[in-house]
Amino acid sequence: MTPREIEDRFEEAALTLKRLPNPPASGARGYGRSWPDYVHEARHAYGYEPARMRVIPNAREIQRMEEVLDWLALIGGETEQTAADNRRIVWMRAEGHRWQTIYRHVGCVRSTAWRRWTASLLTASKTLKNLEKKPARSVGAKSTGAEPGVRPRGGGANGMP
Repeated sequence: MTPREIEDRFEEAALTLKRLPNPPASGARGYGRSWPDYVHEARHAYGYEPARMRVIPNAREIQRMEEVLDWLALIGGETEQTAADNRRIVWMRAEGHRWQTIYRHVGCVRSTAWRRWTASLLTASKTLKNLEKKPARSVGAKSTGAEPGVRPRGGGANGMP
């Protein structure tokens, strides 16, 4: 995959994560917050506000998002803090934040943030290409000797070679 394709996949994953349902009562409640919210006005009680349409992602989109979230582990740095900052830069950029917000949040100048973002995408691209080249072989799989181009050795049931 090219760095541009990886960037697009990160943006798609950020959008999918944003579209996942998150009801208001799904988070942690503070002290004394076990009661439901009180409705102060009648116009807010029975749906007088316009309905908001929310498109929930399907299973394939969620699976692609989870795959991309695993790619964040491929992004590293000299120290653990640098690796975390690089991952933060890539994810904030995928969410569509402006560079000014990103470099202020990470604590570096714009050119350094851009350089780290580019290097992180290139690193992820190279690592994914290397993973694609390696043959998928299950752990503990034994060779049967029946692979193409391999002749069995010694005198088995067929006699001498």
